[in-house]
Amino acid sequence: MSLHGRALRMLKDPRFDRTIMVLIIINAITLGLETSKTAMENFGPLLVFLDRAILAIFVAELALKMFAYRGDFFRGPWRIFDLVIVSIALIPATENFSVLRALRVLRVLRMISVVPSLRRVVGALVYALPGMASIILLLSLVFYVFSVMATKLYGETFPEWFGSIGASLYTLFQVMTLESWSMGIVRPVMDEHPLAWIFFVPFILVTSFAVLNLFIGIIVNAMQSEHEDTAHAEREALQVGTTALHEEVRELRKEILSLRQLISATRKNQPKSG
Repeated sequence: MSLHGRALRMLKDPRFDRTIMVLIIINAITLGLETSKTAMENFGPLLVFLDRAILAIFVAELALKMFAYRGDFFRGPWRIFDLVIVSIALIPATENFSVLRALRVLRVLRMISVVPSLRRVVGALVYALPGMASIILLLSLVFYVFSVMATKLYGETFPEWFGSIGASLYTLFQVMTLESWSMGIVRPVMDEHPLAWIFFVPFILVTSFAVLNLFIGIIVNAMQSEHEDTAHAEREALQVGTTALHEEVRELRKEILSLRQLISATRKNQPKSG
């Protein structure tokens, strides 16, 4: 087998993915321990060594994939994802770019590209983006309308919450999340405007219970479609494999039949002894 074939065979081996998964988990633990002063004082050099060693293995893995897949390497979105994640970790962190030290933890996200179930979840989210864009547009329109209304209704009495459209947007976002919306915002407003509940209750019903549930519905539908597509592809692959196996069995039967006929003809042509 050629070197290229060996590289492809190694990458397709399930043990290779399991090894990378273990290294990602170890790297996640080491990156977490680096945030602990006690751990760094006791095991700092070891943690740094493990981090650099695992990063070197990731670079070698990408180099192996580039060699094995060649031009097809950049046609795989998950391979590009791994390349970007590892490339960020290779950029040296200076004082002006100290944030790059924190971005090293992005390597943990490589678990998504290694675990098939996580890939399906992300694929479903990407599949749901077009539908989610429509919901986001609808939610934006609702927020804008209610923000203008809230600014006009309550801007003078509560300028810190509704003094401008921007302030109203943030306040209504807090109300939508149901975080301290009643005692923190609505009831103080109702002390000055007793009928304010007529404004806030429909807003909560529209945003928190209607529009956000549409998000959930779209995501669930996308995940179901992704699962059905995956199952259909697996059934087709199984059918193709079964068809190929049946063809091989037919060919084998034909060869056996031909061999039997040849043996029978040979026996007939042999001279009888005695």
